[in-house]
Amino acid sequence: MTKGVYIAIGSNVGDRKQHLQAAIALLDAEEGVEVVSQSSFLETAPVGPVAQEDFLNAVVEIATTLSPRSLHAVCLAIERSLGRMRNERWGPRTIDLDIVLFDQQIIDDHQLTIPHAEMSCRTFVLEPLAEIAPDCTHPINGLTPPQMLASMQ
Repeated sequence: MTKGVYIAIGSNVGDRKQHLQAAIALLDAEEGVEVVSQSSFLETAPVGPVAQEDFLNAVVEIATTLSPRSLHAVCLAIERSLGRMRNERWGPRTIDLDIVLFDQQIIDDHQLTIPHAEMSCRTFVLEPLAEIAPDCTHPINGLTPPQMLASMQ
């Protein structure tokens, strides 16, 4: 099993807490995926140009036998099963699952970017990640979540 795999989860439509809990349960129920730990839920203002409600965010650590691309497909399927509609970039969503780190792997193609391209400048990813994995390091910049948070100030 590959460890050190982190998925950011967010919701700002409907019962946000229920959507996060359902996504975590669906991840854990997936064959080849085990949720190892999860952060607290964090309420944050939306990012981007679209006016919308605040988000509830969390990060989970998983251990998995899946490849990054297979895990990405699982995340997309969970989003669809929970009613995610991709109508507007940065728009409201029932659920959003983003692989932010997959061990120390680096992937950058038209389908998948790991580590997540925006993670080092998003407090709603870094704060929950720092809570559950303060010593993990970004495979490109070598910084830990607390160091990335400090560099934003």
